[in-house]
Amino acid sequence: MKSDTIDKKKIESLLPHREPMLLIEKLTNIVHLKSATAIVNVRKDSFFVQGHFPEQPVMPGVLIVEAFGQAAAALTAYGIDPKEYENKLVYLMSVEKARFRNPVIPNCELCLDIEAIRSHGRVWKYKGVARINEKKMAEAQWSATIVDRK
Repeated sequence: MKSDTIDKKKIESLLPHREPMLLIEKLTNIVHLKSATAIVNVRKDSFFVQGHFPEQPVMPGVLIVEAFGQAAAALTAYGIDPKEYENKLVYLMSVEKARFRNPVIPNCELCLDIEAIRSHGRVWKYKGVARINEKKMAEAQWSATIVDRK
């Protein structure tokens, strides 16, 4: 089965997020509505590094979870019928089993392997693992819902 890759420009067409809150650079290894790998380039000039923590910078765990959510929203928006996603947003509903194994420090490429576990109507459940060079940095499960844009 062929897998797709989408770049940041395509992601911006799927998600409402913009700089500096758009964290994912691209989605690779896309398996239609099932799984993908998102790339987050963590730089020393990333907005969150400036104050978290200047002497020993680290990507906040909540932003790793946010990146998981963005990746899942992009995977879902890319996979469903564009008419079904028109004028919709994907909202995070819950985060479960979040574990932070190692600190994510600047000047790295964080790879988020995400998988859709199930969907029921407009509610989707996902799981993901964040890695740097195959080393597990974090993992989580979360739920999201597709809602009408107000």
